Amino acid sequence: MTSPQPARTASSPARRSRVLIADDNEPNRELLEAYLTDVNCEISTAIDGADTLEKVASFQPDVILLDVMMPRLSGFEVCQRLKGDPATSPIMILMVTALGELGDIERAVEAGTDDFLSKPVNRVELVKRVENMLKLRHVSDELQRLRSYISTMDDDQPPR
Repeated sequence: MTSPQPARTASSPARRSRVLIADDNEPNRELLEAYLTDVNCEISTAIDGADTLEKVASFQPDVILLDVMMPRLSGFEVCQRLKGDPATSPIMILMVTALGELGDIERAVEAGTDDFLSKPVNRVELVKRVENMLKLRHVSDELQRLRSYISTMDDDQPPR
């Protein structure tokens, strides 16, 4: 009888990392996308809050760069919905916004954001934060897979 194996290991990911850029301003989306060209990831974009939720379901991003001031649903609302759903709560969210007041930062944190970056965005800072968030997301995923694997091993052990 062979033991079950983890679905994948840290050295052999099943797919490339995915980043979703959600901003209602096309030049902002294009700039953020250009900044991330050297990051090894697939990129998709969303044009408003509702589109962001739809893209999350179809694209399944690891990280979302989320503008706050968007039509249909604000970034705060999108973040709160995603973090409130166990299926999407592991997605790392980096709020990128021109809002910089302390109250805005507090509201972003209350909505569940993982990090906050003010516009205008510094390219080096953005790239480093996205790379770190991707690493953290993959480590968290690997930890969950290992926990599941250990659980199946415990289930296969005969009672003592």
